[in-house]
Amino acid sequence: MGLMIPRILIVDDEKLVRWGLRKALEQAGFQAVEAATGAEALEVCADEVPDMVLLDYKLPDKDGLEVLRGLRKLAPRLPVVMITAHASIGGAVEAMKGGVYDYISKPFEVEEVIGSVTRALEAGRLREEVARQREEGLKDYRFQHMVAESPAMREVLHLVRRVARSEASTILITGESGVGKGLVARALHFEGAHVERPFMHITCTALPETLLESELFGHEKGAFTDAKIQKKGLFELADGGTVFLDEIGDLSMSLQGKLLRFLEDKIFRRVGGNRDIQVSVRIIAATNRSLDQEVAEQRFRRDLYFRLRVIPLEIAPLRERVEDIEPLVGRFIQHFNTEFAKAVQGVEPDALQLMQRYGWPGNVRELRNAIERAILLADEDWLSALDLPAEIRAGGNGPSSSQPAVGHFELPQGGVVLDEVEKDLLRQALERTNGNRTRAARLLGINRDRIRYRIRKFELDQTGAGAD
Repeated sequence: MGLMIPRILIVDDEKLVRWGLRKALEQAGFQAVEAATGAEALEVCADEVPDMVLLDYKLPDKDGLEVLRGLRKLAPRLPVVMITAHASIGGAVEAMKGGVYDYISKPFEVEEVIGSVTRALEAGRLREEVARQREEGLKDYRFQHMVAESPAMREVLHLVRRVARSEASTILITGESGVGKGLVARALHFEGAHVERPFMHITCTALPETLLESELFGHEKGAFTDAKIQKKGLFELADGGTVFLDEIGDLSMSLQGKLLRFLEDKIFRRVGGNRDIQVSVRIIAATNRSLDQEVAEQRFRRDLYFRLRVIPLEIAPLRERVEDIEPLVGRFIQHFNTEFAKAVQGVEPDALQLMQRYGWPGNVRELRNAIERAILLADEDWLSALDLPAEIRAGGNGPSSSQPAVGHFELPQGGVVLDEVEKDLLRQALERTNGNRTRAARLLGINRDRIRYRIRKFELDQTGAGAD
C-alpha cells in the first residue's frame, strides 16, 4: 500500500490565485482542491476533511475568521494557513488565537507557501500523534496499570510517582531485558505534568549511526545524499515533552559526545545546519547493560553516565518479584481473553506454582508470551500446567517432580474408612482452590454435579465452598 498524498484545500475568491497555488502544490507532490467562497470551503470539508487548508482572509461571503471557526467545529486539529492582501496586526492576532498555524501576506513567493504548507502538515501530524498517544497512554500507562505487589516494585512505583510530577530532566532506567523499562518510561510521561506534549521513543540499536543522528537532531535539505527536504529530529519535535532513548548503552562514542552536549544546555544543530536550536525536553534513557562496567571498559563516557543518572531507577528481574507473577498472569489473561475472544477464568494452582518457581530469563515479556500461547491453545476454562511451555514445566520443579504419581495409594494394614478419605481429599481440593467448585472438581477428576453432591453429603457448605 502506497503512502497517502496530502490533500490541500485552497480557499480564495481569485481564480488565477487558486490556479497558481494548485499547480505549485501539485508539482510539489500534493493533491489540491479548490473553493471560491467560505460556504463552499465548509461544504468541501463537511464532505471530506482535507489534510490542511490555505485560507484567504477576505472572501465574498464570509471573512477568514468566520470560516476558521466553522472549520474548527468540523475538525478541531485541522492545520490552517491564512493568506491575505489585507494584512493587519489585529487580523493576525485573531487568526493566531483561532489556531492558525501561519499567516502569509500577498503578494507571496510560491516557495514561501510550499514551505509553510510542509511545516503545517508536519505540525498537524504531530498534533494527531500526540492526541493518539495521550488517549492510549491515559488508557494503558497510568500508575494503576503497574503491577507492584512485590517490595521491589512497590519501591520503584513510589519513586516513579514522585519523579513523574517533578522537574527532573534526565532519568536512567536500568534492568534486564523484558522487565518493563518501557512501561515505566511511559508512566513517567503520561502521569507527568507534560502529558499534553509529545512522547518520542527510539531504540538506539534500530538505526546505523548516521541515520540515528539525523533521527535525533534532524537535518537540513542537502545535508547528505538522501536529504531531499529539511527534517526536524525527535528532540525538536518533542519540545516540551519527553524523549525515551531505549538501549542507550549501545550508543556510539561519537553520538554519546553529541548527546552530552545537548543534555548540558538543551541546544543542538541539525545535521548540515549552522543555526542553534534550543528546546526543553525530558530525557528518559534505558539500558539492560551495566553502565558501570561499560564505563570501566571505556565503552561508555563517564561524564555522560553521571549526567544521565541524576535519577536512577532500577527494575528488578521477575525472578526476584515472585509476588508480582500472579497479578501479572491475571492481567495478561484478561488482556488476551479480549484479544482472542476467549473466556479463560484463571490458572490452576499447580500451573501457578510452576510459574512462581521458574527463573524467567526473559522476565515479564516471557511471561506475557507464555500466557498468550496458553490462551491461544487452551480448551478448558482454566489454564493448567499442560498449557504452559515445556521449559516452564521442566524448569519449575513443581509438585509433579516431588510427589508420587496421582492414582497410586498404599492401603494401610488396618484399612481405612473410605468416606473419611474421600471427605479429606474433597476438603483439600476446596482449600487449594479457595472454595471454587469447578477447579476443585477438575483436581479430583469429577464433574461439578458430582462435587456438589459430595459437598452436601459431607456437609462442607460452611467451608466457603459455595463459589463456582
